[in-house]
Amino acid sequence: MTARQTVRLTVAQALVRFLAAQYTERDGARQRLIAATWGIFGHGNVAGIGQALVEDAALMPFHQGRNEQAMVHAAVGYARQSNRLSAHAVTTSIGPGATNLVTGAALATINHLPVLLLPGDTFATRPADPVLQQLEVPYAGEVSVNDCLRPVSKYFDRIGRPEALVPAALAAMRVLADPVETGAVTLALPQDVQAEAYDWPEEFFAERVWRIRRPRPDTAELDAAVREIRAARRPLIVAGGGVKYSGAQDALRVLAERTRIPVATTQAGKGVLPYDHPAETGGIGHTGSSTANALARTSDLIIGVGTRYTDFTTASGTLFPDGTRFLNLNIAGFDAHKQGALPLVADAREGLTALTEALGDHRQDMVQWIFAKAHWEEQVDAAYAVPDEEARPTQAQVLGVLDTLVDGSDILINAAGSLPGDLHKLWRTRSSDQYHVEYGYSCMGYEIPAALGVLLAAPGRPVWALVGDGTYLMNPTEIVTAVQERLPLRLVILQNHGYASIGGLSEAVGAERYGTDYRHRDAEGAFTGAPLPVDLGANAASLGMRVLRPRTVRDLREALADARAATVPTCVYVETETPDTVSGPPPAQAWWDVPVAETSTRPSAVKAREEYDRHVTARRRHL
Repeated sequence: MTARQTVRLTVAQALVRFLAAQYTERDGARQRLIAATWGIFGHGNVAGIGQALVEDAALMPFHQGRNEQAMVHAAVGYARQSNRLSAHAVTTSIGPGATNLVTGAALATINHLPVLLLPGDTFATRPADPVLQQLEVPYAGEVSVNDCLRPVSKYFDRIGRPEALVPAALAAMRVLADPVETGAVTLALPQDVQAEAYDWPEEFFAERVWRIRRPRPDTAELDAAVREIRAARRPLIVAGGGVKYSGAQDALRVLAERTRIPVATTQAGKGVLPYDHPAETGGIGHTGSSTANALARTSDLIIGVGTRYTDFTTASGTLFPDGTRFLNLNIAGFDAHKQGALPLVADAREGLTALTEALGDHRQDMVQWIFAKAHWEEQVDAAYAVPDEEARPTQAQVLGVLDTLVDGSDILINAAGSLPGDLHKLWRTRSSDQYHVEYGYSCMGYEIPAALGVLLAAPGRPVWALVGDGTYLMNPTEIVTAVQERLPLRLVILQNHGYASIGGLSEAVGAERYGTDYRHRDAEGAFTGAPLPVDLGANAASLGMRVLRPRTVRDLREALADARAATVPTCVYVETETPDTVSGPPPAQAWWDVPVAETSTRPSAVKAREEYDRHVTARRRHL
């Protein structure tokens, strides 16, 4: 019998070499599962993972971050642009570095996007108790701050001994490569164990391919789905992000063209059909189009494809009428059964292809939405219109000007504020991956770091991070990373001196915009004087960006064109005008449930509660 071959390495060295040998494969295309590692080093990971990354720098590309949460956002941006087939790892020290991962981990898991988290941990051997940054829990000696990551991770393990890395690493890869289970995966690494040597079997470092499965629909479920569609008079497809991750855009287009069933899109699904495709009716739900929402309100069958049915999509349960039936095609059984639906559990591409074949010559009448869609496009034109080129632009006009400059290669990134609503309603998507709006967690501060991840996944393409002033102040740090790595980030900062989105919501629910503006207040809380003398453009410049400052719409056209052609990180800093004298975006096309104070002495809150009670009576549960 031949002796088993081993390699003596530290735990951290073994982990880096293992990760460098992991691949995914789908439809014959193969790529690295963990393509790079982001890191910020402290005493909890510098001598372990840090040393290992130096030792094997040729095997594992490294990106230096400035904020731990931002590093996770960058990794998520990369994974999304890679259609979840490739991911990044993120390493931090124990302490604040580890707890700063929690928000990014929640975002990744909620959006079903893979990211591998490698936080340092306190000593497994407990040579001193407590050590620096140790959380002391009297009832559980093994708890550390990393346990905060358990509820936001799809898989969590703490590597207390070297040999435990083997099963934990394999389990981590399985989850990252699973289209149903993927999300944040955490391997907590005690700092003493990271540096401990062990004799590893050579097989642990052999190339391993994780094949991304495409489950086909069950025959009985498919037959039932076909009967349901054939019986429907007014079906509507609601397409979500699962269509993109499956690469099912062509399959959806073929189904829509052959059956003439209209398609509405969620925030994650926007772009699965180009905006000018005859079957594309626009966004659905609270931030959607009047065309899609009118169809939803009269549909007798909703065909959900790769969607989770969030409250924005369903208008908090008020959009779809009583008696509406649901058919859900989803790779996750959990989502396929939502809304009391008839489930069709399958990969989106395989399921759509099977439906198209089984439906044969089945057709619907397209006339019902053609004219409504044309009317909606007129509203978009009105919001984009510029009556005066020398005026300061509104937010909608900024989008309109950008719309005239981009093509299908441009990618737009946004996550929070008023922009997601404006983009969902107004943006004319030209390619399936142009629209990158993170609305599962809607995390302020996501856009800039996510744009770096997208730039790494799609080199050579123009990538735009669109942010308001509130979001910018949350997380501008990765501008420095863009400068360091020469990533040509295009950043557009829309300065409206406050939280415009939540300010409008505050007013609507009777909270009177309290605490939402950047202005001085008197002792009673009333706004006084002009906006604060804050210059975010100067801040971006101080971090190394080239900054353009358009004053008028005419200036804006030149600045955006300049930024699009730039080869260095470039910021367009725009003071926006409120749309008082020109057409702004159409108002919300459906309700959103934000509970209002049931009792109040303030007239604004009393009035808001009356409006809330009127809407809430339309809420339904579809069983």
